[in-house]
Amino acid sequence: MPKAEGKKFKFDSEKAIRTDFLETIEYKGETQNITYDTDELSAVCPFSGLPDYGILMINYVPDKKIIELKSLKYYLISFRNVGIYQEALTNRIYKDLKKVLKPKYLRIETDYNVRGGINSNCVIDSEM
Repeated sequence: MPKAEGKKFKFDSEKAIRTDFLETIEYKGETQNITYDTDELSAVCPFSGLPDYGILMINYVPDKKIIELKSLKYYLISFRNVGIYQEALTNRIYKDLKKVLKPKYLRIETDYNVRGGINSNCVIDSEM
């Protein structure tokens, strides 16, 4: 794994991500498309050691479970001090939510603040 250059800041490994925080609620309603978004997504770039900030959009069609929102917030906060690349963070959220929800459809999109004049937008869609 590359090392942060310049100033050194400590950051956690992916082991600090708290999937155990994720809780679900039973869902028995009609088929619906659910979307959550937050502009409070943050983690640490493992190359520079600097924080990454972005917007997270979660879109899913539940099968038998929906996510409990407070638990989702706690889960997302657990990324705050984790050194993880943007693309890997998007993939990790996708895998974790897919595992806990087992939805009919899931789309995770992250849109990060511009760095070095380059905008990063990552999308994983279960229909890709």
